[in-house]
Parts: sequence; C-alpha cells; structure tokens
Amino acid sequence: MMYSTEVEHMCPLAKGANHGAAPIPEEGNWVQAKEIKDIAGLTHGIGWCAPQQGACKLTLNVKDGIIEEALVETIGCSGMTHSAAMAAEILMGKTILEALNSDLVCDAINTAMRELFLQIVYGRTQTAFSEGGLPIGAGLEDLGKGLRSQVATMFATKAKGPRYLEMAEGYVTRIGVDDNAEIIGYEYVNLGKMMDAVKKGTDANEALANAKGTYGRFAEAVKIIDPRHE
Repeated sequence: MMYSTEVEHMCPLAKGANHGAAPIPEEGNWVQAKEIKDIAGLTHGIGWCAPQQGACKLTLNVKDGIIEEALVETIGCSGMTHSAAMAAEILMGKTILEALNSDLVCDAINTAMRELFLQIVYGRTQTAFSEGGLPIGAGLEDLGKGLRSQVATMFATKAKGPRYLEMAEGYVTRIGVDDNAEIIGYEYVNLGKMMDAVKKGTDANEALANAKGTYGRFAEAVKIIDPRHE
C-alpha cells in the first residue's frame, strides 16, 4: 500500500462509527450484504441501445450471487436476436459482478444488465419479501403458454388509421370494424399453441384452426380486413 507524504505524517485516530452494511430484503430475509455471495433474488427490467433503436427485457434469478437463470427478450434490430442467444450462454454461472462487467454483445442487453444489477444489490427485487425466493425456471412464467414473449405490434397512419398486428393472444390475422370504420375486435392465431400441436403430429391446417380465437365484438363486425394487406 502506498501512502502520500501528508498521510504518512498524520497521527492515527480510532474509527468510532462501525455499524456495518445496512440490511436489505432478500427472499424473505434481511441481509447485510458484504460479499457477492450474499446477494439473491429474481427480478426483471429493461435496457436500451445508445441510439435508442432497440430494447431488451432481461429477467435474472440470482442465488448466492450466481446467475442461475436468465430470460433475454429483445425488440429492435435483427442483430439483437443473435446477441440475445449469445448473452444467454454468457450469463449462466457468472456472478452478478462478472456479468455486469462482461460484454453481452448488444448495448441494450448490457444496459439491462446494469439496471438489474442496481435493483438486485439494493434489495429491490421481485422476491425481496418472498421467503426462499422463486425456483429456477420461474422466468418462464413471463411467457405464458407456448413460451412466447408477450408482444404488442401496432401500426398506424393519420391517412389510414390503426392496424393491429400482434397482441398478447397471438398473431392477428383479421380485424373487425363497425359501420363507423372503428375496430371492434380481432381474430388471432396463438402460434405457440399451434406449433405445439404440429410437433405432436396434428395436421398443420387442423392445428391452425384449433389455435384460432377472437377477441372483442369480432362476430358483430360489418367488415373484416387483413391488417397486413388492406
């Protein structure tokens, strides 16, 4: 250890206040976190790239300071999807400090990691007051049946109005409008449900028909349009 001349000539004084770290809530316990292994919790948050042209939603489940589970969801440029694949491999087994200082390929994923790090080390996780936290695999609950990200895709112009393209229920195939040309419902295909059926041997056309559903007053529509071509 090197000391400046000024410090070398100072006389030593005793340290009075030594209360230790303030306890933070972690998985139902109050913990004085002093080392990385003292950190635990599941949480999720978002990050964005420098030009703000894409975003990442990142879910991490940390046990004893180690990332045991990660869910990486991106929206924006096509390259982000490949970055997410690489980040999923990089994150596993790292401490949260290692992950914070690792190149997660995409700027949005790196930013999400930074934001989650702050939540986790300050005890602001989703499981702060949940005894024992959540088991590994809990992140999949964010995806629902069919294990697909909850995505909303809408397009609208002043000249032609809105078009619903994707909802939580699935890929929107048709939208129904009333006699005022206002959207009153839509038809969708749950792609996760459809693909599960196809993988089990169901004919594709039958699987498609069984995975379709409607929302709102679609049956009362006076006109049905394809939002991608009309």
